[in-house]
Amino acid sequence: MKPIVAVVGRPNVGKSMLVNRMTGRKDAVVQDQPGVTRDRVSHDVEWAGREFVLVDTGGWAPDVKGMAAQIAAQAELAVATADAVLLVVDAQVGIQDIDEAVVTMLRRSGKPVVLAANKVDDQRFEADAALMWNLGLGEPHPVSALHGRGAGDLLDAVVQALPSGEDAAAPETDQERKVALVGRPNVGKSSLLNKLAGQTRSVVDDVAGTTVDPVDELVTVGGVVYNFIDTAGIRRRIKEASGHEYYASLRTQSAIERAEVCIVVVDASETITDQDLRIINSVEDAGRALVIGYNKWDLTDAERRFYLTREIEKDIQAFAWAPSVNISALTGRNVDKLGKAIEAALEGWETRVTTGQLNAFLGRLTAAHPHPVRSGKQPRILFGTQAQACPPTFVIFTTGQFDAPYVRFIERRLREEFGFTGSPVKIEIRPRVKRGK
Repeated sequence: MKPIVAVVGRPNVGKSMLVNRMTGRKDAVVQDQPGVTRDRVSHDVEWAGREFVLVDTGGWAPDVKGMAAQIAAQAELAVATADAVLLVVDAQVGIQDIDEAVVTMLRRSGKPVVLAANKVDDQRFEADAALMWNLGLGEPHPVSALHGRGAGDLLDAVVQALPSGEDAAAPETDQERKVALVGRPNVGKSSLLNKLAGQTRSVVDDVAGTTVDPVDELVTVGGVVYNFIDTAGIRRRIKEASGHEYYASLRTQSAIERAEVCIVVVDASETITDQDLRIINSVEDAGRALVIGYNKWDLTDAERRFYLTREIEKDIQAFAWAPSVNISALTGRNVDKLGKAIEAALEGWETRVTTGQLNAFLGRLTAAHPHPVRSGKQPRILFGTQAQACPPTFVIFTTGQFDAPYVRFIERRLREEFGFTGSPVKIEIRPRVKRGK
């Protein structure tokens, strides 16, 4: 495995901004307020020919309760599993009681610690950084996460603190199929990941919007290892969001695009909302395989299940091709059935139809149900081919433009003939271009 470096410190010292500076990417959500980062979020880093994993954590504080206690527990778990620790302190504010408590916790862990004195934006704060010697962790490395000042020297120190020797061969995580958990806030995505992983991998709280950064975790479902991605709840359209919610929405959209299957988690105990439908549509637009999980089934009664069935028939009938599972992340009900649904969706997503099969099907279809006559002309299908899979995309060459209802009719009949369970099907109509005389 690659060496692991845990980034810890009290809240609002600039850990996530420093992580972005060290990775060279804006992976972590950053905002000028404490408590934005909550889960353990891993980032790959390469420096001076050495590869390692940087684990960003939430702010650690002693004797806290509620969500803050869960965030602190995640930070402690990151330290326990790390090969080295990067402690970030605020040089402008100076040493706080919480900083000393963090140092005590790190001494108990016995892990090598690199001390980063952040917010040393210019030479005026060099003396403030020198005061961090009083923490007893050795030389403080002055750095500015905002401007990048001293970031290279800090990375050199981190590499020196890593275990000596060549890195062990890292597992090829790209081989695992990527599954994103998406949905509105507070529908149980993080609880579902924790239940699947068999551990507290994501912070869970009754407060909506607990997850901010996407959390990756390798999970075995039905004997198959998947790379699950827990994402932030999408409260509204990205353009309407603000603050860290806006950046969290961007990370969620990015997670959808890098996933192969998206499990849209819907709260079965509440009425299906327009936002649920928008999220399902966004997965379809991204061309990803789709599974719908109706969570909190343990909170539904016979009356609610009756109305849920009516809502599904009314609002989600257009996505009847997607497998659905009634689950409870709290009790674990039917969670194991997600494996078969994921496999079915992936199989449909990767389905490829030969050109001969497709044109034979189109010939039978148009003979039985030709396109309606428009302006005295009847457009015909000349030829069809599947341009790509993942998702199945078909290009149909015609003598004229097809009506949208007829294109939907072709899609429906394609599904009846070839399946495509759990996958969107895209059809592109290319009318014949008339050559000028």
